[in-house]
Amino acid sequence: MLKTIACFKWVIDDADIRIDAGTRKLVLDRAGYKISAYDRNAIEEAVLLQEKHGGTVCAVTVAPSSAKACLKDALSRGPDNACYINDPSFADLAPAQTVSILAAGIKAGIEFDLIICGEGSGDLYTQQVGPALAETLGIPCITYVNKLTYSESDRRITAERKLEDGIEVVSAALPALVTILPDINTPRIPTLKQVLGAAKKPALNVTLDSLGPAGDPCLKTVGIQAAVMDRKKIRFAADAEGIRAAVGALLKEVAIA
Repeated sequence: MLKTIACFKWVIDDADIRIDAGTRKLVLDRAGYKISAYDRNAIEEAVLLQEKHGGTVCAVTVAPSSAKACLKDALSRGPDNACYINDPSFADLAPAQTVSILAAGIKAGIEFDLIICGEGSGDLYTQQVGPALAETLGIPCITYVNKLTYSESDRRITAERKLEDGIEVVSAALPALVTILPDINTPRIPTLKQVLGAAKKPALNVTLDSLGPAGDPCLKTVGIQAAVMDRKKIRFAADAEGIRAAVGALLKEVAIA
């Protein structure tokens, strides 16, 4: 029986982000939250493996105590149970802190054969948590996976890694951790029945008191400003002369770049 952990992060919904025109600062006071898009793929891949090979899927997250709504969303996507590692101080963690807390929570009593993480998170996108978690737990790690298969006979996973210059096929014995790319699958949209049924699934509540101090972050966000795109506002006519002028301007920009 394959025991899989799908890690996910509760992030600000980028559709709700507004930009103050004067200061270029992000306005987040009315922004909602969602499961990171990359982590939806992680949950989906864990459930697909379960549907094919059996076993269990546990959705695990490190989040502030106010983010309990994430459990219903995660469980409605197929996992059997969840582990909610939470504390009010978990609102703005550095990747190293997230790794330390995740590892402590998993070691506290979550059995696993395979851990699946998204390629990165939808906010910081550091791509550090998956590999660092594998290192902390002392298990093999395969990154940038866009196809994953499991062999029940010898309890090994085989993964296709999408690299810049081709596809690499690698294999690892379980237990192991993989980070997956968004094109590995298409996350399902939960039905109303699945959303209602999520409330009945068990969720383990793990607090900081049972894990020990998380420490102060080494990385702090001091400010975020929106990018500015300065346009030259040059208009070209639709006649032959205007088209030639437009092509000439584009070629000039390419030459400068």
